[in-house]
Amino acid sequence: MARSGNSPFIAIVTVFFFWGFLAASNGIFIPFCKTHFSLTQFQSQLIDSAFYGAYFIGSLLLYIFSLQLNNDIINKIGYKKTIVYGLAISILGAITMIPAVNSGSFAFILVAFFIIALGFSLQQTSANPLVLNIGDPAKGSHRLNFAGSVNSFGTTIGPILVSFVLFGKAMASSADKESASIGSINILYIILGIAFAMAAVILNFTQIPKLKIEEEADSNMKILKAPLFFIIGTLLFLITVFIYFALDAVTTNQSQFLFLASFALFLGVITIILVLQYNKIKKDDRLETKPYPQVLLGMIAIFVYVGVEVSIQSNLGSLLKLPDFGGLQDSEISPFISLYWGSLMIGRWTGSIGAFEMKKSTNIILTLIVPFVALSLVLYMNHLSGADASKFITYAICVAVLIGAFFMGQQKPALTLIIFGLLGTLAMLVGLMTTGLLSVYAFLSGGLFCSIMWPCIFSLATAGLGKYTSQASSFLIMMILGGAFIPPMQGLLADKTNIHISYIIPVICFAFLTWYAFKVRGILKSNGIDYDTTTETGH
Repeated sequence: MARSGNSPFIAIVTVFFFWGFLAASNGIFIPFCKTHFSLTQFQSQLIDSAFYGAYFIGSLLLYIFSLQLNNDIINKIGYKKTIVYGLAISILGAITMIPAVNSGSFAFILVAFFIIALGFSLQQTSANPLVLNIGDPAKGSHRLNFAGSVNSFGTTIGPILVSFVLFGKAMASSADKESASIGSINILYIILGIAFAMAAVILNFTQIPKLKIEEEADSNMKILKAPLFFIIGTLLFLITVFIYFALDAVTTNQSQFLFLASFALFLGVITIILVLQYNKIKKDDRLETKPYPQVLLGMIAIFVYVGVEVSIQSNLGSLLKLPDFGGLQDSEISPFISLYWGSLMIGRWTGSIGAFEMKKSTNIILTLIVPFVALSLVLYMNHLSGADASKFITYAICVAVLIGAFFMGQQKPALTLIIFGLLGTLAMLVGLMTTGLLSVYAFLSGGLFCSIMWPCIFSLATAGLGKYTSQASSFLIMMILGGAFIPPMQGLLADKTNIHISYIIPVICFAFLTWYAFKVRGILKSNGIDYDTTTETGH
């Protein structure tokens, strides 16, 4: 799978697991913190704002440092070292979480989440292009899908394990376990800190060959200017929105106000720095936006994709508490969150089949079998946690729809993205127009249709960039900010209307992603790049 054997690839893929584990665990922390700190739905979504906002800030800082050095900082430091440094920052965040939890301050907990994710932003900026380029380029997207399947394994077991930490067992009484769970979080983050450290050590001593895209880079390489105005515009918009939210939150929770005001001030400082840097960019005649429009569109698509993927599950806990959708307690939510993230694992396991050289008939057989094996694993893990997994058996119908979508997509990234975008839109509409288990299944299936969107968008957005791939990767990772922005938007709509109606936001997101797939396919074709006429990039 890699030029120098599988060990470098395996070492890199381990960090994908941690991203998934922590991200999915937020789905349990959010309703728990909402109850424990007596938060509104919007305020509870600040966990996602802190977590995913850090991805934006981390990638933006990489861009600013590259401007200062007049060179791509990741190419200068190296992809592997950047991941190791990112792990070190995440270790600091895990350590910070311990006094944060003990302090009883929700704002302090948000800061700890921010530090952990800041490290993740460095890791993702380097790890994604590294996985794409560490082996045969024709199999790059398949490798990224395989890495995504490992990530999804983390998202699947994360909610279950965290539920054990918080409540003792999946179906425990939250009233009985709430006070004990605060202290037990310390153990979780001590273990995570040690795991981050082990991953850093293993990766540091793993021999990874220098990539072609690193060898192409030189000290005179220009820094892409392509999305600068978009970044500044996004920052200014976010400052306005966060100030509005902060003023809205001040009457109910002073700590939230201070956190949001500080975040807005930080964004404002970075905006000023970028504006000042623009004169240097203009003077040095950097590259303009015209040659690579797929990067800018890819940034918007990543923003929307991550936002909808996170928002569906982050608001799901509150939906499930309603009588029409189960009337569940906090401690009963984890099986549903696990099944949602397990749905991403099901799709990514299926999409990664193309990473291996196999006969067409074998590929077809595995595409039919692997999704149900993955579903069985998700259900079995929930069974071990004490949940009644039998009630999810009929979810196999949704998995069958996923299999049909894969065959229709034919391992072509743009076509696959179009099909999955349409199905995601339809699923959200069904969820909006119904109640009960049918509605819940429809929303859960959003995970199935989100599953392969990341590698599709990433491969399309970086097509034909060569030595500028790492810069484009930084811009794309920056737009994980969608996970910080869209969930609170849905939470705010839920506060103003109700949680069920708020799922109109995922409908809009999936519809946009469908349009994006059509648009970017046309742009790449006009530049002589047509991935849908070959199978070289796959899902």
